[in-house]
Amino acid sequence: MSVDADAPADIAATVATLFRRDSRKVLATLIRLLGDFDLAEEAMQDAFKAAVEQWPRDGIPANPVPWLVSAGRFKAIDGIRRRARFDAIDGDVATAVEAIPDGAARWDEAEEIADDPLRLIFTCCHPSLSADAQVALTLREISGLTTEEIARAFLAPPATLAQRIVRAKAKIRAAHIPYKVPGAGELGERLASVLRVIYLVFNEGYSASAGSSLTRADLSAEAIRLGRLVVDLLPEREAMGLLALMLLQESRRAARSGPNGELVTLEAQDRSRWDRAQIDEGLAWVERALAAPPAGAATRPGTAAAARRDSAARFGPYVLQAAIAAVHAGAASAEKTDWAEIVGLYDVLVRLQPTPVVALNRAVAVAMRDGPAAGLPLIETLLADGQLQDYHLAHAARADICRRLGRHADARASYERALALARQEPEREFLAARLRDLPS
Repeated sequence: MSVDADAPADIAATVATLFRRDSRKVLATLIRLLGDFDLAEEAMQDAFKAAVEQWPRDGIPANPVPWLVSAGRFKAIDGIRRRARFDAIDGDVATAVEAIPDGAARWDEAEEIADDPLRLIFTCCHPSLSADAQVALTLREISGLTTEEIARAFLAPPATLAQRIVRAKAKIRAAHIPYKVPGAGELGERLASVLRVIYLVFNEGYSASAGSSLTRADLSAEAIRLGRLVVDLLPEREAMGLLALMLLQESRRAARSGPNGELVTLEAQDRSRWDRAQIDEGLAWVERALAAPPAGAATRPGTAAAARRDSAARFGPYVLQAAIAAVHAGAASAEKTDWAEIVGLYDVLVRLQPTPVVALNRAVAVAMRDGPAAGLPLIETLLADGQLQDYHLAHAARADICRRLGRHADARASYERALALARQEPEREFLAARLRDLPS
C-alpha cells in the first residue's frame, strides 16, 4: 500500500504502521464478511485509502481495526450494488451480497476479529488443497507476500504461482470450504495441515532446496511469526512444539555458514555464535510443550525417559523433534552432546512417524552414539530399500561414515552420488571439497 504524499506526516505514519501490523487481520475479517478473497483484498485496500483521506479531517478512531473493517465492508457493498445497477449481476456476486451481514449484525465484535486470522489459516491449509497450493495461499493471504516474492522463494515462475493461487481460491469457493476453526473432532487432523505448511515454509528458509544461498532468513522469520500466531490463538501442544523447534534451529543460523557463504556442519560450528535468546525461548517452549508429568511421577519433564514413558500417544512429532533440538542446544560442544538421549527420542519418533528420513536421522544418531560401524548398516539398509536413492543427504551420510571408517573408495562413490543429486550450491561446494580431500 502506498500512502498519499499529501496526507499529514503523523497520519501517514500511523496508517503505514497499521498496514504493516494489522492489514492481514483486516483482510481476514473482510474475507469472512464478504465470502470472497479477491473482493476482500480490494476492500482492504479501499479501507486504508479511506483512512488516509478521512482521518486528517475526522481524527484517528479509538479502535482503528474495526473502523478499517467497517470502511472496507461498506466500500465493498457500494461497489457490488453499483455493479448490480449497471451490469447483469452474476450468481457469485449475488451470493456475496446476500452473505454480507446487515447493520444489526455483531460482525465487529473484538473476539470475532481476533479469531479471524486463525480461521483464515485453517481455510488456506484445508486438506482438500494440494500442499503447494496451501503454501502459496498461506504466504499470499496470511503473510502478505506478493506472488513474485513467493515465486522467487520457491524458484517457480510467477505465472505458475499466480495460477496456483487462483485455482486454490476457486476451489475454496466452489467446494464451499467453511471459513472456520474446525471442531474438536477434526481439530487434530486439520491442525496438522496448518503446522505442516508452516514447517515447509520454515524449512525452505532454513535450508533452501536449491539455488546459490544456503538459507532464506525472510522465510524462516515469517514461518516463526506464523508459528507464534497459531500458538497465541490456539495453544496446542504440537503448535508449541513446532514453535520451539523452529526457534532452536534458527538459533544456529549465524554459525551455519562461513565468511563466504560456505556450509559449516553442526559439529564444526562455533557455538558462541548461536543465538542465546532464541535458544532460551525455544527451551521454554519445549518445557511447556512436554508439560509436567502426572502428580507423583519421578521422571522430570523434558528427558528422553519422559518421552519414552508417555509414548507417542502423548507427544507428537514436532514436540519430539523440538526435544532433540533442545539436547543439541544444551550441549557445550559437539563432543559433549548426549547422543544416548537423542537416540532415545528418535526411538519414540520413528515409531510415531516411521518415515525413511526419520529412520536416517536415527541411524546417524546411532553412529554418533555407538560409532560409525554401528550406523553404517542401518543407512545401507535404508538405501537398499530404494526410498532414499534420490535423497542426497542419505548418500552424504553414508559417505561421511565410510570416510570415518577409512573406506575411501566407498566414500568417494557416495559423495559423487550426493553431489549429482544436490541442488543447493553451498551443499554442492561442501560435497566437492570433501571429495577433493579424500585420499586418492
